Amino acid sequence: MNNKYIYSNLASFASKDDNFLGRKYPCSPTLYRGEFQRDRDRVIHSNSFRRLKFKTQVFVYYEGDHFRTRLIHSLEVSQIARSIARALNLNEDLCEVISLAHDLGHTPFGHAGELALSNCMNSDCFDHNIQSLRILILLEDTYKEHKGLNLSINCLDGLLKHNGPITNQELFSNQLPEIFNYNLNFKSLGSLEAQISALADDIAYNCHDIDDGLRANLFSIDNLFDLNFINELFENNKNIQKDEIVRNLLNNLATDLIENSMNKIQINKLKTIDDVYNAKEAIINFSDKVQKGLNEIRNFLKVKMYNHNSVKKWNSKSEMIIEFLFNYFKKNYDKLPNPNSLFSKDRNIADYISGMTDKFALNIYENIN
Repeated sequence: MNNKYIYSNLASFASKDDNFLGRKYPCSPTLYRGEFQRDRDRVIHSNSFRRLKFKTQVFVYYEGDHFRTRLIHSLEVSQIARSIARALNLNEDLCEVISLAHDLGHTPFGHAGELALSNCMNSDCFDHNIQSLRILILLEDTYKEHKGLNLSINCLDGLLKHNGPITNQELFSNQLPEIFNYNLNFKSLGSLEAQISALADDIAYNCHDIDDGLRANLFSIDNLFDLNFINELFENNKNIQKDEIVRNLLNNLATDLIENSMNKIQINKLKTIDDVYNAKEAIINFSDKVQKGLNEIRNFLKVKMYNHNSVKKWNSKSEMIIEFLFNYFKKNYDKLPNPNSLFSKDRNIADYISGMTDKFALNIYENIN
């Protein structure tokens, strides 16, 4: 099948051939893959994607074989996003690549590592969402013709707006000024595929953090049923199995997102992708009832899991390790591998440390000590 027709049967407002935004560096199309399949393949074959295998989601990789890592989380987000996109007749391939790439910029040790690295940057900053773009645009180095993976502008726009339109462009001025050469509209909404990937991320981490939290005995099923949303959803059946809770919760959230979004597509009378970009608010969203339930789950996980003493204890150690590594390479800059003369010393150190896996960071720390 010629790739020209791969996306021809999608909704008129989907991301597809007739609204493809091109690439920074033009390249010839392939015979049998669509442009967003090509993006996906470039991400999957990248070094940064492989390193997600040993990067923390909540628990450090060696604490158990079945706890999520960043790689597993990204795959789960991708699966959820593709299912939702198919139901809405949108572009599954674009959903997939945005989902797979959205966490490439995470530091070792999860959000604790990110906080520590950002604090080390003084007047500069570090943000993992921006770092994901920095990796894709600058740091992946597999093509002799250019830096980065040269992903489609559609994909980069979707990653840029993972959390919605950009209100603070100053963060990009510090961490990724090159993004301003891509002629992106920072103030518009992302494509429906970008919106799906963002909320598939919410579904994945809420459901699977419940799974991991129960597995780690940080809270019980009885604790979960203190939540009105969970209690109502499962009709106060506390004899239900852990896997059944996670599976049915995920299905409930995804189904609600699909059905509510179908309704909003009709209400907004979408015809073209410009109607999506120019909409006054996001089209892809949960119903008010389910959004309230999700907020209840987030607050529960914050108290019972993210602020649990065992998690906080490891987070404190993680922050200490990142701070130590940063200060070490600042004092011993000559030991930093392959610094880029176009970037500041702090930025080169941040790029190096943020690219580390948990395992590599721990090994470097122990060897230095």
